[in-house]
Amino acid sequence: MKLAVIGAGYWGKNLVRNFFELGVLRAVCDSDPEKIKAVKKIYSRIKTTLSYKNILSDRKIEAVVIATPARTHYKLAKMALRKGKDVFVEKPLALTAIEGMELVKLAKSTKKLLMVGHLLEYHPGIIKLKELIDAGELGKIYYIYSNRLNLGKIRREENILWSFAPHDISVMLLLLNEMPVSIFARGGNYLHKDIADVTISNLGFKSGVKGHIFVSWLHPYKEQKLIVVGDKRMALFDDVAKKGKLRVYNRKIELRGKLPVEINGDAKIINFSRAEPLREECEHFLRCLKTREKPKTDGYSGVRVLKVLEACQRSLRKN
Repeated sequence: MKLAVIGAGYWGKNLVRNFFELGVLRAVCDSDPEKIKAVKKIYSRIKTTLSYKNILSDRKIEAVVIATPARTHYKLAKMALRKGKDVFVEKPLALTAIEGMELVKLAKSTKKLLMVGHLLEYHPGIIKLKELIDAGELGKIYYIYSNRLNLGKIRREENILWSFAPHDISVMLLLLNEMPVSIFARGGNYLHKDIADVTISNLGFKSGVKGHIFVSWLHPYKEQKLIVVGDKRMALFDDVAKKGKLRVYNRKIELRGKLPVEINGDAKIINFSRAEPLREECEHFLRCLKTREKPKTDGYSGVRVLKVLEACQRSLRKN
């Protein structure tokens, strides 16, 4: 089994490393000669090319992993599927839900796998949090909110919503196992008049759960926190923390008579596997290639996230 990674930039180089270490990397493609030069310096025996056509025409390459700018995902994935190759494409799957569904249908008609890189769904901490919620450890879920903040990495081909929020949207849909029925989003354009640098999106679900997603690349420090509030307990997933990334707080508010009473309990650190999420994701893709099972984050999963992103974008645009 051999595959090629398309795009050797900021994130692509991490995929190159993982698939090389897993022994399945045949080639790396990038249109930037400097990036190809950097790949050759580390992986001297791996085939490199500046042309995507060379990848598509190589019969020994069974699958492609696409880690190029978001605007190219749809086109490159479509070309690969038509050439009979399985596809792993980084988030977002495409820039519209219509394009995403076209790729889903194409993968089905060609009997090829289509997987989307929603990385956090493979994070052992998020998987453990999902287990706690499903087991009723937090009780009835009231609301979920996430902060994904940093100074940079600023993009010009997409706004902060499309760059950062897919992670939190995919996790929220995973944890709740339902789609939102209402969305309200606001943002601010500070560095460029047409590109949002900060957005806050509020999602409403039929179950009554509320979701809140705050993303920004104009923030003085890095923060990646997800908080789930239930009527029994509250959970915090802090992906930046060096220790105790997942904690459950035995804290809640009870109504006794007509008076709210604060119940203060201890916080408990929840242990989970320290496996690298990206390695888990890459191994999952390889397992799917071998068994032909449906990927955990398949094309339909990618389309659901696109639908939420599009609704947020419409709310932003219409104010």
